[in-house]
Amino acid sequence: MTLALNFTRPPSALLFEPQVRAALEEDLGRAGDITSQLTIPADKQASAKFVARKPGRIAGLICAEAAFRLVDPSVKFTVALPDGSDATAGAVLATVSGPARSILTAERVALNFLGPLSGTATATAALVKAVEGTAARIVCTRKTLPGLRALQKYAVRCGGGFNHRFGLDDAAMVKDNHVQASGGIGPAVARLRAGLGHMVRIEVEVDRLEQLEEALSLGVDRILLDNMSEADLRRAVMLAKGKAVLEASGNVTLQSVRAIAETGVDYISSGAITHSAPNLDIGLDF
Repeated sequence: MTLALNFTRPPSALLFEPQVRAALEEDLGRAGDITSQLTIPADKQASAKFVARKPGRIAGLICAEAAFRLVDPSVKFTVALPDGSDATAGAVLATVSGPARSILTAERVALNFLGPLSGTATATAALVKAVEGTAARIVCTRKTLPGLRALQKYAVRCGGGFNHRFGLDDAAMVKDNHVQASGGIGPAVARLRAGLGHMVRIEVEVDRLEQLEEALSLGVDRILLDNMSEADLRRAVMLAKGKAVLEASGNVTLQSVRAIAETGVDYISSGAITHSAPNLDIGLDF
C-alpha cells in the first residue's frame, strides 16, 4: 500500500526534450550564437569534458546530451559516470567532441540542466544516507519548478529517493484547505469515495492527533503528519498500528531527518530537495 515510485531509468525523451529545446531557443534568441559564429572557424573541431568541481550525486546528463544533439547531431557525447553515480571533485562525468561552434553553443544550456538536477540528486542522497538502517523512505513533493517536474523527480530517484504523486490527477490528497472548504475530513473523504475510481488512493493531511484518529476511522490509505513533534509522530505510529501508511512532512532537514525516521513513520517528504537544493558546481573544460 504505497504511492512511492523509484527507478533510475530515465524518463522518455518525449518528456524532457521540449524543455531542452525551449532552453536552447531562449538562449539562441533571434540571431544565434554570434560570438562563436564570428570567432571560431566553421571547420574547427574540439573536444571538452564535463568535470565535477565538488563531490556529489549526478543527474541530468540525459539533458546535457540532448542539448548537444539538438544543436548539432554530429557532436559525439560519451558518458563516463552515468546519472545516479557519485562523483568526487575533479571527476570527469562525460566528454564531448565535434564542431567547436556547436559545443560552445550548447554548453550553457547543458550545464543549466546538469548542475541543478545534480544538486537535487545530491541533496536527496544526503537525506537517504541519514536515514540508513531505518524503514523510512525519502520522497519528494509537487514543489517543483514549472515545466521541470519529470526531470526533478528523476533527479530525486537518482539520489535514491522515491516519488510522491506526479500531479493532481494520480492520487487524491485532502489537505488542510480542502478540509476547511469541504466542511471536514469526513465529508471530503465521502465525496472522494463517491466519485473516484477504485484504483485511486486517498491521502489525508492532519496536524493533530485527533484528526489522525478521525482519518484512521475512515479507513483512508495514507495519512500525512504535518509539522508534528517527534513525540506526536511516535504516538501517531502507535495509534495507526499499520492501518494506514504514515508520511511525515514539515521541517525536514539533514539535522532532523534521522530522528523523524526513528519514530517509525513509513515515508518522509521533503520539498527542499526540489525547490531549494544548491546547484552542484560542474564545468565544461576544453
